[in-house]
Amino acid sequence: MRRGLVHAMAWTLSTAAAVTLSWWGVHTVMSGTAYDPPLAVPLATQPLSSSTQGSDPPPSASASPSGSASPSASPVGSASPSSPAKPSQKPSAAPRPSRQQEEASQGDVKGYSVSGGRVVFDLGESSAELVSATPAAGWRMQLWKQDFWIRVTFTRDGREVSVFCTWHDHAPVVEIDER
Repeated sequence: MRRGLVHAMAWTLSTAAAVTLSWWGVHTVMSGTAYDPPLAVPLATQPLSSSTQGSDPPPSASASPSGSASPSASPVGSASPSSPAKPSQKPSAAPRPSRQQEEASQGDVKGYSVSGGRVVFDLGESSAELVSATPAAGWRMQLWKQDFWIRVTFTRDGREVSVFCTWHDHAPVVEIDER
């Protein structure tokens, strides 16, 4: 019996050590990656032009919610409210976008499909931002960002496709180079 417990304890300790070492290794590798979370492009509050929407907002957008709110179930032992909460009659004002968001929303979002994948830039008047870069199946992607240019390169089997966006002393220009 004692021998069985010693073997079980040794197995448990070695398994715990292996799991800890594996977790630490994966965590170290993943924290050192160049992964940037995706960035959302700010949208304008009103569309500039649309064939599906007229100049007046639809009545449902400006109407206040109707109907009565029903009280929610309360935990045992607590007193229920004497009257249900009433919805606010005045809709809250939408937060005003910051100057940086307004400048970004004035940009022109353009996508470029190449044999190695797809790159999307938000092209402003004097700068650009990378919205997304997605490699095609079997392709690898590298990304370089500097103050006045962005380069996205897709590679596969000795082929290289680069998408450059530059804007130093001029409006953003996108160039594609295939080798």
